[in-house]
Parts: sequence; C-alpha cells; structure tokens
Amino acid sequence: MPADRKREKVRFASGDTSCAAWHYPGSNGGCVIMAGGTSVTKEPASDLFAARFNDAGFAVLAFDHRRFGESGGAPRQVVRIGEQLADWQAAIECAAGLPDVDPASISVWGFSLAGGHVFQVAAGHPKLASAIAQTPLVDGRAIAPHALSAMTTLALLRLFGRGIADALGSLVVRPPLLVPASGARGDVASLTTPDAMDAGRALDPDHRHPGWEQTVAARIVLRLGWYRPGRHASRIRCPLLVVVCDQDQSVLPGPAVSAARNAPESEVVHLTGRHYAPFLEAHEQAVEAEISFLEKHLPPSRQQPRNP
Repeated sequence: MPADRKREKVRFASGDTSCAAWHYPGSNGGCVIMAGGTSVTKEPASDLFAARFNDAGFAVLAFDHRRFGESGGAPRQVVRIGEQLADWQAAIECAAGLPDVDPASISVWGFSLAGGHVFQVAAGHPKLASAIAQTPLVDGRAIAPHALSAMTTLALLRLFGRGIADALGSLVVRPPLLVPASGARGDVASLTTPDAMDAGRALDPDHRHPGWEQTVAARIVLRLGWYRPGRHASRIRCPLLVVVCDQDQSVLPGPAVSAARNAPESEVVHLTGRHYAPFLEAHEQAVEAEISFLEKHLPPSRQQPRNP
C-alpha cells in the first residue's frame, strides 16, 4: 500500500459487536465493499485490488468479518456463516451512509468463501448496482470430496476429531480449537489442496501483515460442506461478474461457472492459474476485467457528494 494513499479506519455496528473497515474516499459516487475468505483479514484480502479500484475513482469499504482481524466478537477465529452474512448487510448500510457514496451505486466484492457470500448477499439485496465473485466457493458439497482427497487418511481423521472436539467444546463455552487455515498435504489444516499454500506469497509476500492470524476454529470442517450459496444465483437481480481460475484446486471452477449460468445477468471471466492467480500472475487481467465491469455498471453518479 503506497504510504501516501489516503484511507481512514471506520467501524460499523453489526449484531452485538462492531466490524472494523478501511474506507478509501472515492470521487465518482460508486463504492466497492470488499472482504476476504475464511480467516483472511481486510488488508491481505483487499489491498492489491482496493488501491486499483480507488485509482479508478471508486470508494472502497474493506472490512473484517466479526471474530476476525480488528473486528469485535468472541470467541475468535470462528466462522459463522449467518453472522458473516449479517456483517455484509451492516457493511452495505455503512457504505450507503458515507458522504462520498451514492447509495444506488454500491457493488460487493469477495473471493473464496467471501466470493460465495457475494451470491447470497446479492440475491438478498436487489438494489445493489453490481457484484463481483472472484474464485468463489459456491457449493461446499461439490468441492468437499476433492478437498478431502487432498488430505492423507491420518490427517483427515485428526482434523475431523479436532473439529468434533471443537464443536462439542463450544457447547460448554470452551475456547476454540484452532487449526491452520491452509497447509501442505499431511498437515492437520482446514485446506491442503495443492494451491492452498499459495496464500502467503499471494496475499502477504512482503510480510507486511504480521497481525494476520492464519488459523480457524476446527469446527469449520463440519460445516462448509453444507454451504451452497450458488443456489441463490437465480435470485440475483444486479449484474454479476464471476472470475474463475481454470486450474483452481481449492474451490474448483466448474461449480462457479454453473452457478453463474443461473444468474439472470452474469459474465464469467476465465483466468489461467490456480486459486490465488488473481493476486499473482493473473492480477492485471483480473483487475482490468473487474474495473471495466465496475465502470460499466457503476457509472459516475449525478448525485452531489454529501457533507460529512
């Protein structure tokens, strides 16, 4: 992130806590709300893309889901889908109230797990101007067999044992049992697909985010297989851009392409590369496609900026 780039830390209420976000003031009335997947916090998730979107004139609101990063909520590192979807609702309300944002020109952007959230969020918010789902997890049931096959038998048994213990412990308010969000084959980690370990070099190559805790409560292994946000595609009324990587081994491109076909107004961009290619070798292609999409569907607002 360039040292002279102006962005401000803001907080907004969500549920019984608050979420932390970066607000990049924009000049054209449009706003892109951004969040990352699983345990990825707002800086490694959004910095590369947020800067480019902001250079194109768009405001950006990049936030941490509750229980992660600088947002509130306890216990920590626990993914609760319903809560995270509520955080998106709160983020949309926050963005609509920003002085540089036209409430009719708001887009949502997410990747991986948050890319899946984009499908459900967009389906529930018909007034959104557009939505971008980058390498989205749209069908946990479809990808679960592939993800499990990437684990050794021993690691799989240990992971499920830890997940069950974590879920049972939560019933008596024990601290979460954490596992790495990603790992190599044989590790006891949430994801050990061949491209899972690309996360570090893709999202934090210069180690600028020492506070990014790359762990997640082990109970996630019992739940993500049931999360199928792509089923909501047919209810999405705003333009939808789905960016897939053809060699993606973490969420697989097929389910996202199939889900996109069910959205009334969708575009699919295919990139060569694995799950994190949009942050690595395919970054320019990804960001140019996304800015072009935003400029098409979030044209400069005629509404005058409001006073803070």
